[in-house]
Amino acid sequence: METSKSVTTSNANRLFYGSCFALITTAFSFSIRAGILPQLGEELSLNATQLGFINQMWFLGFPISMVIGGLIYHKVGGKAIMQFAFFAHAVGILMTIYSGSYTGLLISTLLIGLGNGCTEAACNPMIADAYQGTRMSKMMNRFHMWFPGGIVIGSLISNFMTGAGMSWETQIWIIMIPTLIYAYLFFGQAWPKAKVEEAATLSGNFKAMVSPLFIFMVICMALTAITEFGPQQWTSVILAKSGAQPMLILALVTGIMAVARYFGGEIVHKFDQTGVLLGSAVLATIGVYLFSTQTGSMAYVAAIFFALGVAYFWPNMLGFVADKIPRSGALGLSIMGAVGMFSSSIFQPIIGSWIDADRAEASAQGLTGDELELVAGQETLGTMVTFPAILIVLFIILLFWVKSRKAKSEAQAQSEQATAM
Repeated sequence: METSKSVTTSNANRLFYGSCFALITTAFSFSIRAGILPQLGEELSLNATQLGFINQMWFLGFPISMVIGGLIYHKVGGKAIMQFAFFAHAVGILMTIYSGSYTGLLISTLLIGLGNGCTEAACNPMIADAYQGTRMSKMMNRFHMWFPGGIVIGSLISNFMTGAGMSWETQIWIIMIPTLIYAYLFFGQAWPKAKVEEAATLSGNFKAMVSPLFIFMVICMALTAITEFGPQQWTSVILAKSGAQPMLILALVTGIMAVARYFGGEIVHKFDQTGVLLGSAVLATIGVYLFSTQTGSMAYVAAIFFALGVAYFWPNMLGFVADKIPRSGALGLSIMGAVGMFSSSIFQPIIGSWIDADRAEASAQGLTGDELELVAGQETLGTMVTFPAILIVLFIILLFWVKSRKAKSEAQAQSEQATAM
């Protein structure tokens, strides 16, 4: 089995680089699809709700493969999971290009989502096992840096190709490039063993996952994910008439996120995951609120607040679980990621229906054209402010909860030391 072999520093680094390119594949599938949504809607005569169901398939495939991958990770190894990821990505890309129908896009997007979920299921526990202590948090943040980093690259490519009059099919071909690179980097590589022996057993995983803290974090994960992915996935539709360039907004948001995550290890070391998550919720709330009220150049200011808010959500939710609930293992990390993506999946058609409903309401008020689209989009974003606002309350609770657990742990250690003396 792959995980039984020794893993050298150079081997761990190659696995890490392969993971980064796999995540870039995920990012390209997110940003380039976001960029071509208007073209798809126009060419195939799809409304926002139908586009929402296509988006839903991307997010739905993610949790399915993440949960299955987490369950079998220590049985089949990360290599086998990433082999399936390559198959799903390659077939999904080809089907997207050649399907030419609404149903075909639903199936192909689901396949790409399955490949993306396998990437998270295999690579998160690999990083947690290959690196120790604060270096683990650092590498986890730098791995997840490539989701926004890849979105920056993908959104700029999409913006350029759309402006040059290139077809959406040509844009989808770009996703195949990082797919082939990660397949090469993973080829023939061994994967690390679990650091905590109990984390390699399903019984140990399930025991850790029924704890109140893990369940609480699952709830938080659902809200952090939709806070991040809700506004981003619909940028081109909602902000198209705001006076700002939607794909440049997406590039700005994800560019800031990438830089922030690069330095994430140092930030977490200073404030711990709980402090970082609380600060992120505050900034995200401000960002989404500004998106819902501002136009023109102020939309870019909103993007800065939003980016700084959501940058640390995903890696530090996973880092928190890996650090403070380690016995949940690969399955625990996969469940967390799956919940995040499942939450985003559920809300995609709901957000699409919000947009359609807000358009209808704006139309009933006599608004037309660009003004109608802008008012409807901002109304939808105003509804989305609820998600990060709730997180502020939850992360304040988490901050005191973790401090209480730490104090009890230190008191118990001192008591045991005194008894031993």
